[in-house]
Amino acid sequence: MASSTAKPRLENKVAIVTGGAQGIGECIVRSFVKHGAKVVIVDVKDDLGELLCQHLGVEFVSFVHCDVTLESDVENAINTTIARHGQLDIMVNNAGIIDEPKLSILDNDKTDFERVLSVNLTGVFLGTKHAARVMIPKCSGSIITTASVASIMAGCTSHAYTSSKHGVVGLAKNAAAELGKYQIRVNCISPYAIPTPLTLKFYNMDENSSVYSNLNGKKIGSQDIANATIFLASDESGYISGHNLVVDGGFFVMNPSFGLFSLMDGIES
Repeated sequence: MASSTAKPRLENKVAIVTGGAQGIGECIVRSFVKHGAKVVIVDVKDDLGELLCQHLGVEFVSFVHCDVTLESDVENAINTTIARHGQLDIMVNNAGIIDEPKLSILDNDKTDFERVLSVNLTGVFLGTKHAARVMIPKCSGSIITTASVASIMAGCTSHAYTSSKHGVVGLAKNAAAELGKYQIRVNCISPYAIPTPLTLKFYNMDENSSVYSNLNGKKIGSQDIANATIFLASDESGYISGHNLVVDGGFFVMNPSFGLFSLMDGIES
């Protein structure tokens, strides 16, 4: 008779999660540990990172201070992980920021634009580069980047954020094309609007605010993104690379403000 206890999906794997001290990153860390992985949290928020380690257990989780825009910091985070665990199986490029919601491009500053791209795009490049450095000799690994629905559509976020998320998808596809010969998979996950501190501040919302959902009665949360990340990190997705997994409940496939179904809803009501 088969065992009723499911085998941990990330057993014996070692992962790095950038921006793992709070929000989506924290949820990914918790989920990875639940599924058997040893996790290194990489973040600039030392207090939150250390607190999470204490909560989950220092035998399962450790913290490394790292500014993903600094190559020396990223290199150190990777090297520290290898020194501590002897391997790196999963790299999650999750750290990200957003600028102020200035509606006119004329009001957007070059400094702000470059700051967002530095974290959201250059940081992902550095994470991908140094993860690949230690994965190539093993000929295995999964690199995952948190993108956004802003990577496939326009008009939802700022110019800088939208540009950065389009950029990371292109980077992931290019890296997948190169690293496939080493059996390293590179993918993105593009979430819809999740009520994280970053999102709530940008859209001037609170935790009780609601956004349009194409799946009636369902709300997206950080756990939905963590579940998708577990899938792309695990051996279950062993033949998936160069993919942008959109987690939006079908939002992108339709225009909620115009279309046959929205018109029918109006007629029926």
